[in-house]
Amino acid sequence: MRVILRENVPNLGKIGDIVTVADGFGRNYLLPRNLASLANERNVKELEHLRRVAEVRLEKARVEASSVADRMKGQRIIVKKHAGEDGRLFGSVTPREVVDLLAERDFIVDRRDLSLKEPIKTLGSFEVSCKLHAAVASTFTLIVEAHEEEKVEEKVIDDDYDDDYDD
Repeated sequence: MRVILRENVPNLGKIGDIVTVADGFGRNYLLPRNLASLANERNVKELEHLRRVAEVRLEKARVEASSVADRMKGQRIIVKKHAGEDGRLFGSVTPREVVDLLAERDFIVDRRDLSLKEPIKTLGSFEVSCKLHAAVASTFTLIVEAHEEEKVEEKVIDDDYDDDYDD
């Protein structure tokens, strides 16, 4: 019996594969569990059509990702963080912060697609890789600078506060 797999089946094949199985295995296991469908002429044509549609969709996504990669290449993104005297950050630069800064520049990426070689915990310049598609990646420069703190006026507390008022 020839069947088209709808799900990945261990030791048999992946989704969309056309395989030949024993009649009992197909009839009693694969078909009732909707793991496969019969490989008749109609189903095979439908599968081929779906593959062509998926290929067109993937190619369109790849072209779009490569145009975004061209725009992203050479970008310099500046992050201002609180740092100590020795240049070490209080905390680290997270992928979420980088994604938010990219979104401000109209680059929509997922934080899991960023490739930080190590957590950024110091001031400086870092190359960050971003995977935009299975076949397309881009890099940009992330610059971490010290955040300049605003001067806070200190209030002088008068120790003789209670003495100024008579009870």
